Amino acid sequence: MILSTKGRYAVMAMVDLALQPQARPVGLATIADRQEIPLAYLEQIFARLKQQGLVKSVKGPGGGYRLARAMADTPISDIVAAVEESIKMTRCEAH
Repeated sequence: MILSTKGRYAVMAMVDLALQPQARPVGLATIADRQEIPLAYLEQIFARLKQQGLVKSVKGPGGGYRLARAMADTPISDIVAAVEESIKMTRCEAH
């Protein structure tokens, strides 16, 4: 599978969220710093992830984002589709 930069960043950010305690929202600036993703780009990605119901936002002090459902219930294809990226599959053969 070949992912674009946007798709790769979306997956990396979702994994970052999955590694955090579910009860505590994480700010985008924190994810951007940890994953070395430009904050403005990450904001665009999270707008799409939220629109597709993959993340929830928490407003106010200590706010941020958290997963909308368990990461085990979220296929990578859902994340990539949420940011409107096409997936290119390559054929693998055992030798």
